[in-house]
Amino acid sequence: MATILRTEVKDDSWATFLRAEVRLDDGTVVWRQIEDHGRAAVVLPYDPQRRTGLLVQLFRAPGLYAGGSGLMVEAIAGIIDEGETAKVAARREAMEEAGVRLDALEFVGEVWTTPGISTERMSLYLAPYAAADRVSAGGGAEGEHENITVLERPLAELGAELEAGRVGDMKLLVLIQALRLRRPELFA
Repeated sequence: MATILRTEVKDDSWATFLRAEVRLDDGTVVWRQIEDHGRAAVVLPYDPQRRTGLLVQLFRAPGLYAGGSGLMVEAIAGIIDEGETAKVAARREAMEEAGVRLDALEFVGEVWTTPGISTERMSLYLAPYAAADRVSAGGGAEGEHENITVLERPLAELGAELEAGRVGDMKLLVLIQALRLRRPELFA
Protein backbone atom coordinates (compact mmCIF):
# COMPACT_ATOMS: atom_id res chain seq x y z
CA MET A 1 0.00 0.00 0.00
CA ALA A 2 1.33 3.46 -0.89
CA THR A 3 2.34 5.71 2.01
CA ILE A 4 2.89 9.45 2.26
CA LEU A 5 6.26 9.90 3.95
CA ARG A 6 6.11 13.68 4.31
CA THR A 7 4.55 16.79 2.83
CA GLU A 8 5.78 20.32 2.26
CA VAL A 9 3.28 23.18 2.09
CA LYS A 10 4.14 25.38 -0.90
CA ASP A 11 1.18 27.78 -0.62
CA ASP A 12 -1.66 28.02 1.89
CA SER A 13 -4.07 30.69 0.71
CA TRP A 14 -7.43 29.92 -0.93
CA ALA A 15 -6.23 26.35 -1.42
CA THR A 16 -3.31 24.48 0.06
CA PHE A 17 -0.67 23.39 -2.42
CA LEU A 18 1.56 20.60 -1.19
CA ARG A 19 4.52 18.58 -2.38
CA ALA A 20 4.29 15.03 -1.06
CA GLU A 21 7.00 12.41 -0.82
CA VAL A 22 5.28 9.06 -1.43
CA ARG A 23 6.47 5.47 -1.12
CA LEU A 24 4.66 3.43 -3.80
CA ASP A 25 3.59 -0.20 -3.40
CA ASP A 26 6.79 -1.46 -5.01
CA GLY A 27 8.97 0.59 -2.62
CA THR A 28 9.83 3.35 -5.10
CA VAL A 29 9.87 6.82 -3.57
CA VAL A 30 8.44 9.64 -5.71
CA TRP A 31 7.32 13.25 -5.32
CA ARG A 32 3.74 14.27 -6.16
CA GLN A 33 1.91 17.59 -6.06
CA ILE A 34 -1.42 17.92 -4.22
CA GLU A 35 -3.94 20.75 -4.38
CA ASP A 36 -6.34 20.69 -1.41
CA HIS A 37 -9.28 23.03 -1.00
CA GLY A 38 -12.04 20.78 0.27
CA ARG A 39 -15.28 19.41 -1.08
CA ALA A 40 -17.71 21.23 -3.37
CA ALA A 41 -21.40 21.16 -4.23
CA VAL A 42 -22.70 21.57 -7.78
CA VAL A 43 -26.27 22.04 -8.97
CA LEU A 44 -28.09 22.40 -12.27
CA PRO A 45 -31.46 24.06 -11.61
CA TYR A 46 -34.04 23.26 -14.28
CA ASP A 47 -37.57 24.51 -14.85
CA PRO A 48 -39.65 21.51 -15.99
CA GLN A 49 -42.55 23.73 -17.11
CA ARG A 50 -40.56 26.11 -19.29
CA ARG A 51 -37.89 23.49 -20.09
CA THR A 52 -34.97 25.73 -19.20
CA GLY A 53 -31.81 25.41 -17.14
CA LEU A 54 -29.92 27.99 -15.10
CA LEU A 55 -26.19 28.36 -15.76
CA VAL A 56 -23.58 30.90 -14.79
CA GLN A 57 -20.88 32.60 -16.83
CA LEU A 58 -17.80 33.94 -15.10
CA PHE A 59 -14.11 34.63 -15.57
CA ARG A 60 -11.63 31.86 -14.79
CA ALA A 61 -7.92 32.76 -14.76
CA PRO A 62 -6.79 29.19 -15.62
CA GLY A 63 -8.87 29.33 -18.83
CA LEU A 64 -7.18 32.58 -19.79
CA TYR A 65 -3.75 31.16 -18.91
CA ALA A 66 -4.43 28.09 -21.09
CA GLY A 67 -5.11 30.30 -24.11
CA GLY A 68 -8.86 30.87 -23.98
CA SER A 69 -10.80 34.02 -23.16
CA GLY A 70 -11.21 32.98 -19.54
CA LEU A 71 -15.00 33.29 -19.74
CA MET A 72 -16.61 29.97 -18.82
CA VAL A 73 -20.24 28.83 -18.88
CA GLU A 74 -20.66 26.48 -15.94
CA ALA A 75 -23.04 24.73 -13.60
CA ILE A 76 -23.56 26.54 -10.30
CA ALA A 77 -20.88 25.38 -7.85
CA GLY A 78 -18.99 26.26 -4.72
CA ILE A 79 -16.96 25.03 -1.79
CA ILE A 80 -18.83 23.38 1.06
CA ASP A 81 -18.18 25.55 4.12
CA GLU A 82 -17.13 23.99 7.41
CA GLY A 83 -20.15 22.55 9.22
CA GLU A 84 -22.28 22.71 6.08
CA THR A 85 -23.78 19.76 4.23
CA ALA A 86 -23.48 19.42 0.47
CA LYS A 87 -27.22 20.09 0.08
CA VAL A 88 -27.05 23.28 2.15
CA ALA A 89 -24.03 24.44 0.13
CA ALA A 90 -25.79 23.73 -3.19
CA ARG A 91 -28.80 25.80 -2.12
CA ARG A 92 -26.59 28.62 -0.81
CA GLU A 93 -24.54 28.74 -4.00
CA ALA A 94 -27.70 28.73 -6.15
CA MET A 95 -28.98 31.76 -4.26
CA GLU A 96 -25.64 33.62 -4.32
CA GLU A 97 -24.75 32.89 -7.92
CA ALA A 98 -28.13 32.74 -9.68
CA GLY A 99 -30.64 34.26 -7.26
CA VAL A 100 -32.74 31.11 -7.27
CA ARG A 101 -34.35 29.50 -4.25
CA LEU A 102 -34.16 25.70 -4.44
CA ASP A 103 -36.11 23.16 -2.45
CA ALA A 104 -35.84 19.59 -3.75
CA LEU A 105 -32.38 18.39 -4.73
CA GLU A 106 -31.93 15.24 -6.80
CA PHE A 107 -28.60 13.56 -6.00
CA VAL A 108 -26.61 12.54 -9.08
CA GLY A 109 -23.35 11.42 -7.48
CA GLU A 110 -20.14 12.35 -5.75
CA VAL A 111 -17.09 12.50 -8.02
CA TRP A 112 -13.39 13.26 -7.85
CA THR A 113 -12.73 16.21 -10.16
CA THR A 114 -9.04 15.71 -11.03
CA PRO A 115 -7.66 12.92 -8.82
CA GLY A 116 -4.19 13.20 -10.31
CA ILE A 117 -3.66 16.54 -8.54
CA SER A 118 -6.64 17.54 -6.40
CA THR A 119 -8.38 16.24 -3.26
CA GLU A 120 -11.62 17.88 -4.42
CA ARG A 121 -14.77 15.78 -4.56
CA MET A 122 -17.99 17.30 -5.86
CA SER A 123 -21.52 16.39 -4.84
CA LEU A 124 -23.66 16.79 -7.96
CA TYR A 125 -27.38 17.66 -7.90
CA LEU A 126 -30.25 18.44 -10.21
CA ALA A 127 -32.94 20.75 -8.82
CA PRO A 128 -36.34 21.69 -10.23
CA TYR A 129 -37.36 25.34 -9.90
CA ALA A 130 -40.14 27.60 -11.14
CA ALA A 131 -40.01 31.19 -12.39
CA ALA A 132 -41.30 32.36 -8.97
CA ASP A 133 -38.17 30.86 -7.34
CA ARG A 134 -35.95 33.45 -9.05
CA VAL A 135 -35.99 35.85 -6.09
CA SER A 136 -32.87 37.95 -6.73
CA ALA A 137 -30.42 38.86 -9.48
CA GLY A 138 -27.64 36.57 -8.24
CA GLY A 139 -24.18 37.54 -9.48
CA GLY A 140 -22.06 36.03 -6.70
CA ALA A 141 -21.27 36.60 -3.06
CA GLU A 142 -20.47 40.12 -1.91
CA GLY A 143 -16.73 40.78 -1.90
CA GLU A 144 -15.71 37.71 -3.93
CA HIS A 145 -15.42 39.64 -7.24
CA GLU A 146 -17.05 36.80 -9.20
CA ASN A 147 -18.93 39.07 -11.64
CA ILE A 148 -21.32 36.26 -12.51
CA THR A 149 -23.77 36.51 -15.37
CA VAL A 150 -26.83 34.29 -14.96
CA LEU A 151 -27.94 32.48 -18.10
CA GLU A 152 -31.32 30.81 -18.51
CA ARG A 153 -31.10 28.49 -21.51
CA PRO A 154 -33.56 26.09 -23.20
CA LEU A 155 -32.79 22.49 -22.29
CA ALA A 156 -33.11 21.46 -25.95
CA GLU A 157 -30.32 23.92 -26.76
CA LEU A 158 -28.15 22.52 -23.95
CA GLY A 159 -28.76 19.00 -25.28
CA ALA A 160 -27.74 20.06 -28.78
CA GLU A 161 -24.56 21.70 -27.43
CA LEU A 162 -23.76 18.51 -25.53
CA GLU A 163 -24.18 16.39 -28.66
CA ALA A 164 -22.01 18.80 -30.66
CA GLY A 165 -19.21 18.63 -28.09
CA ARG A 166 -19.50 22.29 -27.13
CA VAL A 167 -20.04 21.95 -23.35
CA GLY A 168 -16.67 22.90 -21.88
CA ASP A 169 -17.45 22.57 -18.18
CA MET A 170 -17.20 18.97 -16.96
CA LYS A 171 -19.70 19.61 -14.14
CA LEU A 172 -22.25 20.97 -16.57
CA LEU A 173 -21.66 18.17 -19.06
CA VAL A 174 -22.34 15.50 -16.42
CA LEU A 175 -25.45 17.23 -15.11
CA ILE A 176 -26.97 17.84 -18.56
CA GLN A 177 -26.42 14.20 -19.39
CA ALA A 178 -27.91 13.07 -16.05
CA LEU A 179 -31.00 15.22 -16.62
CA ARG A 180 -31.37 13.88 -20.19
CA LEU A 181 -31.25 10.31 -18.89
CA ARG A 182 -33.74 10.98 -16.08
CA ARG A 183 -36.11 13.36 -17.89
CA PRO A 184 -35.63 12.99 -21.67
CA GLU A 185 -39.01 14.59 -22.39
CA LEU A 186 -37.64 17.95 -21.18
CA PHE A 187 -35.20 18.04 -24.11
CA ALA A 188 -37.79 17.50 -26.86
